[in-house]
Amino acid sequence: MDSTPHGAAVTATGFGVKGPRGWAFRDIDLTAGPGSLIAVQGPSGSGRTCLLLALTGRMKSAAGTAEVGGLPLPKKKAAVRSVTALAHVPGVAELDPALTVGEHLRERALLQGRFGSSLRALLRPRRERRAEARALVDTALAAAGLDLESLPKGIRTSVRDLERLEALRLSVALALIGGPRLLAVDDTDLKLSGHERAAAWELLRGVAAAGTTVLAVCSEPPEDGEGVVLVRTGGRPERDAPKGTPGTSPATTDTADTPDAHDTKPDETAKPDETAETAEPTEQSRPAGNEQPRPRDDKEAAADALAEAGRA
Repeated sequence: MDSTPHGAAVTATGFGVKGPRGWAFRDIDLTAGPGSLIAVQGPSGSGRTCLLLALTGRMKSAAGTAEVGGLPLPKKKAAVRSVTALAHVPGVAELDPALTVGEHLRERALLQGRFGSSLRALLRPRRERRAEARALVDTALAAAGLDLESLPKGIRTSVRDLERLEALRLSVALALIGGPRLLAVDDTDLKLSGHERAAAWELLRGVAAAGTTVLAVCSEPPEDGEGVVLVRTGGRPERDAPKGTPGTSPATTDTADTPDAHDTKPDETAKPDETAETAEPTEQSRPAGNEQPRPRDDKEAAADALAEAGRA
């Protein structure tokens, strides 16, 4: 089965993304049914976010095949984007620290009502549309486990005043308002304590148990690993080496760690918020002296990628 009313199956074979400076990742194999919790584990800069963006139709693949809910990638990227949602992807889908929780929720509900509804729904009485929007928001908040009353200033709390776990819950709630079949979350366990990390995985398990497939990037997967589909990135093969040669492994992602292999170019049809993270080289892979320029950080790489796509 490719999908349920809520979840979408995800499959990939030899899947990879390559930019003008080399591979972000390749040779990813994945099989997950609807309502699965997929954990993408790997160090920062190993192509984790590129994989997340590619599987949600926001970055064009260069090798292998993949399907989300029966929709092939990259052929049906637009259709895949319509059934997926991003939560907390730095540089792509982020919360605005200057806005309050209530402002974020109202904005998302407004966008959902305007662009996520049929023409017939838009013609219904305003009272009905407001009641439906309120129900969507309440359902999403409950699924994300975000209690507005527990926040310092309730719904008027600024995002900058939220704890890291609370911000993650808000990001998930905003994404769930659209009723996606696949929810993608980046940096799931970043800057979380052990207790908070366990709470974050409990949150995502609950979303998956309700039927929505979850794709979560992390440094460490859940400790018990029960019911988790694990995908690892971060191999160190020879760049552009053919499969089957020393230094390559078809079961792991091939990630180039040299400074000239970190950039991937977003799909030319992608929107400005559909860029990828840039891999940061290890200390061993950094060039000595002034042989090559210093690797760029994520924000610089994202700006360059937008410029290349003609959307900066």
